[in-house]
Amino acid sequence: MNIILLGPPGSGKSTQARMIADKYRVKNVSTGDILREEVRNGTPLGKESKKYMDEGKLVPDTVLIDVIKDRLTEPDVKNGWMLDGYPRTIPQAEAIEKIMAALGQKLNVVLNIDVPDSELVERLSGRRMCKCRESYHIQFNPPKEAGECDACHGYLYQRDDDKPKAIKKRLETYHNQTQPLIDYYSKKSLLINIKGSGDIKKIFAEISKVLDKFRIT
Repeated sequence: MNIILLGPPGSGKSTQARMIADKYRVKNVSTGDILREEVRNGTPLGKESKKYMDEGKLVPDTVLIDVIKDRLTEPDVKNGWMLDGYPRTIPQAEAIEKIMAALGQKLNVVLNIDVPDSELVERLSGRRMCKCRESYHIQFNPPKEAGECDACHGYLYQRDDDKPKAIKKRLETYHNQTQPLIDYYSKKSLLINIKGSGDIKKIFAEISKVLDKFRIT
């Protein structure tokens, strides 16, 4: 099963992606995780990407396409994959179709997690991260000790792209460039909309209903 997971910043894509990967045994391919790893390692790709990420802008297609193409040729995705954070634009969607065709792969379903902007701002501005990759929220998922990671006791920080100015830019970018993907995949009869507000487990239950039916067929 090959899946694309869409949704604006802060919609919970990454959380749902991990749950989907665990239940359906598909490999979660997150461009965000790949790029942030490059940033942490200080690679040329990481340095180039960080300039765009800190300003809430999309990393250029010329960078992302090569990253995705290389990732989908690796052995651990042969039983299925899920793209989280790619594509974000129609040109990227067209590029992934060419990549899949070249690799003899097929896209099965596109899930779109929909959340109102007002809720997204609240979610993103309260998010705190740790260098060990654990994520918290000062209101919805606070650590046991303020400012300290439960897992490694490291210092929790706010990502530059979670600050108010960058959040506004990220949402503007999403609506202007990524929203058209919903129409694009809808016309291809691949899109399923999922309401992303409320309890995480209930949202996953709705996703599971969709994927269970798809897996049966």
